Amino acid sequence: MLSPERLALPDYEYLAQRHVLTYMEDAVCQLLENKEDISQYGIARFFTEYFNSVCQGTHILFREFSFIQATPHNRASFLRAFWRCFRTVGKNGDLLTMREYHCLLQLLCPDFPLELTQKAARIVLMDDAMDCLMSFSDFLFAFQIQFYYSEFLESVAAIYQDLLAGKNPNTVIVPTSSSGQHRQRPTLGEASMLEGVEASLFYQCLENLCDRHKYSCPPPALVKEVLSNVQRLTFYGFLVALSKHHGINQALGALPDKGDLMHDPAMDEELERL
Repeated sequence: MLSPERLALPDYEYLAQRHVLTYMEDAVCQLLENKEDISQYGIARFFTEYFNSVCQGTHILFREFSFIQATPHNRASFLRAFWRCFRTVGKNGDLLTMREYHCLLQLLCPDFPLELTQKAARIVLMDDAMDCLMSFSDFLFAFQIQFYYSEFLESVAAIYQDLLAGKNPNTVIVPTSSSGQHRQRPTLGEASMLEGVEASLFYQCLENLCDRHKYSCPPPALVKEVLSNVQRLTFYGFLVALSKHHGINQALGALPDKGDLMHDPAMDEELERL
């Protein structure tokens, strides 16, 4: 039976929304790269196993970073794989540094960029040194926000910087040949991070951003809920609030609630069997 979502969308929109072309192109590339091995058991079986792995979320294991970030499903699958593979770190109560967490990420994705791990660690550590220890749960939920919403957060950082500078981020500026196509944005300095911005104005800008953003972003209603509880906040304060919000974690759907983070009956059963 087709879902209401499927019935409401034309075929081409549904296929684009589910990134089917991305997976078809990847499957064909995999087929051509391994055609000698695949010829032994048939193309039909290969495509069946490939799309089964996509559905199960195992298709992202040991793949290049450009692939694991290519679709929202890939990102969610990578988050789930990271949790399932390394939850024993949290179960044992071990505390690791940012570099150590990055090594774990590279076990699943060899070319995973250090910059993303650093940004996730900064959400946890705030003003502490980057070599401080972090719990698995703290790092995981911060990493989830930074990784899954990375493009959105880049835009949020730009809006935050403009608000600090007294500019209106909702004003559209059309670049000319004399002004150049790219304007270097100042980085978020330590002083500016501590000042904070007015939460209501920040939300107005983010609401407009969510409406036009082509990448994944948190549900606007939940962003409003986060910002309605404070009068002013900093950029990293906003990221911390996102990472700890139960509703945003549920909406993303990749990880269990924090209280269930160390429980994975299916994986435990498989380990017992092995």
